[in-house]
Amino acid sequence: MNRRPTGRQPEADRDRGQIVLVAAAVVAVALLSMTLAYAQLGYDADRRGAGVAVAPVSEIDRSLTGSLRTAAREARRRADRRSWADHRSVANRVRESIRADVDRVERANAAESRSISIELQDTAATRWARTRCPDGRGRDFGPCRAIGGIVVQERAGETAVVAAAFRIRIVSPAESTTVTTASRAVPPPNPGASGDGHASE
Repeated sequence: MNRRPTGRQPEADRDRGQIVLVAAAVVAVALLSMTLAYAQLGYDADRRGAGVAVAPVSEIDRSLTGSLRTAAREARRRADRRSWADHRSVANRVRESIRADVDRVERANAAESRSISIELQDTAATRWARTRCPDGRGRDFGPCRAIGGIVVQERAGETAVVAAAFRIRIVSPAESTTVTTASRAVPPPNPGASGDGHASE
């Protein structure tokens, strides 16, 4: 005895088809998430696995920040030559002090088949001076000026060194990276909101 189609069979087929499509979409999303996670989190590990050391940009940034703060302290000790009228001279002295230390940082982080070059970046310093210049209630501060990558500010007629911007270039078989960093001469009261850090080019 033959059974007649009830009309429910096409609906069941459609339901099964929709379930298959949903399952395929879930699998695709999962694969995409895994791929992005690998790209974002596993890239450094993959480069280290290639047998070539990856330059630690954060350590270089810390070294440069230390150099800036040492140079800024030396500038503050020279009370006879830190008036705002001498702000260019102050910036030049700080820049020369940092440049001498940059050679040490480059040598310390260079390795076989890896080159590192560091230079003060005036464009980034100018942007920092325009957008991050310290001010606020109760502060007798003037505008910030960027001079050769060094940011200075007039404070009660004297020159204060407030920041510096650097361009770090790293080239090796494992990586080719250019990073621009901004360092403060004095740590901000709330580092998380300072806006400093580094950005890849």
